[in-house]
Amino acid sequence: MSNTTGKTAMPSQIPRRRVFQAAVPLFVPGAVLGLSGAVPPSDRINVAGLGIGGRGERDLESFLAQDDVQFRAICDARNERREAIKSKVDKHHGNNDCTMYGDMYELWERRDIDAVLIATGDRWHTLLSILTAKSGKDVYCEKPCSMTIAESRALADTYHRLGRVYQAGTQRRNGTNFEYCIDLARSGKLGKLTKLEANAAPGDRYTPSTTHDWLPAEPQPPKSVVDWDRWLGPAPWRPYNSLYVKSRWRGFFDFHGGGILEWGSHTLDLCHAAARLDETAPVEFTPHLAQGVTPYSVDCRYANGLELVLRDSGWEGLGACAVRFEGEEGWVQTGDAGIVETSDSLKQYRKTFEDAREATTRHVRDFLNCVKSRQETRANALAACQTHVACHAAYIAYQMGEALEFDPATDSFPGSDAANRMRSRAMREPWRLA
Repeated sequence: MSNTTGKTAMPSQIPRRRVFQAAVPLFVPGAVLGLSGAVPPSDRINVAGLGIGGRGERDLESFLAQDDVQFRAICDARNERREAIKSKVDKHHGNNDCTMYGDMYELWERRDIDAVLIATGDRWHTLLSILTAKSGKDVYCEKPCSMTIAESRALADTYHRLGRVYQAGTQRRNGTNFEYCIDLARSGKLGKLTKLEANAAPGDRYTPSTTHDWLPAEPQPPKSVVDWDRWLGPAPWRPYNSLYVKSRWRGFFDFHGGGILEWGSHTLDLCHAAARLDETAPVEFTPHLAQGVTPYSVDCRYANGLELVLRDSGWEGLGACAVRFEGEEGWVQTGDAGIVETSDSLKQYRKTFEDAREATTRHVRDFLNCVKSRQETRANALAACQTHVACHAAYIAYQMGEALEFDPATDSFPGSDAANRMRSRAMREPWRLA
């Protein structure tokens, strides 16, 4: 998505809600002043978007559903998407004010933008989140939030240093059924936690391995239609193929961090929330490989002895992104279907949540509240970092096909040079994390 001219990102700014000063007209509509139930300008959050496609549009709808949001601009490497998002936003606001950009540096220079929704492909997530924070704006970024362990740590360090607000798009942290199960685990009703289980997504749908192959080259469209260089961004140069820009980039090593991240970034994240492990990662990863692509699993262990199992099968009836928390007194499990199942010892806590699908809107609201309060979101940069570090480490063990020790204090694999080389990737010039 972006400029590759080597421009330097804008310096960090202290966040403040900005109101344009202008001559006051003789008549001012009540809605502008915040009358008749409208949100006054001083309380509105001005939001822009970077690379909004399929999943991003669902996020956008949740932003537009908030009374205190004014969506101001869209930046995308594809003109088709710029025009589609502008049309959607302008129709919602009843004006023609949403500005389109092909260069995110122009968007970052706008001082009236408070927060940015980033919903590009994975290759851009960390770098755009860091550069947006340096431009003085808060970020809601879709997941997976990083391509490597090194990117995960750079993300957390940047947001800690700059004090910006960050929300990873792991919306299930604000899903009512998941919150309910997390609270059961934290309250001690399960007894001492002994095991966490996370759905790593069906292997036959999200194959863990990625390929180094390329799609065949096609004629490259004009830059005004698709800016291929900006679409690639920090990823290695590859010939243009229209399928890439139509969201068929998953499964290619250059653009994707591995299939474990697809649901693991949600489900392992929920396990961390339940066990209060947002500041660490497992110390052991043991893969169990399948003859084909499924079933497979990765057994993990934390320093305190707690077990974590990432597995791709055996979750029937729970819906996508299922999790299970086990304790000495019983277990609880749930997924996107909203059904909470328990052991017989805890059957009084069985429940079905009809509003489970509203998690994204609740997650966006959490972000916006924190933009105003300057508090940490539920899926803040450190929590996202540790979830992704664990997923990346599990994927490295899966790729190597062997058990690995891991040191969460140094984000390294003691005694394995091969695994340590997989913690980071080179970025195409002029892009870099620093």
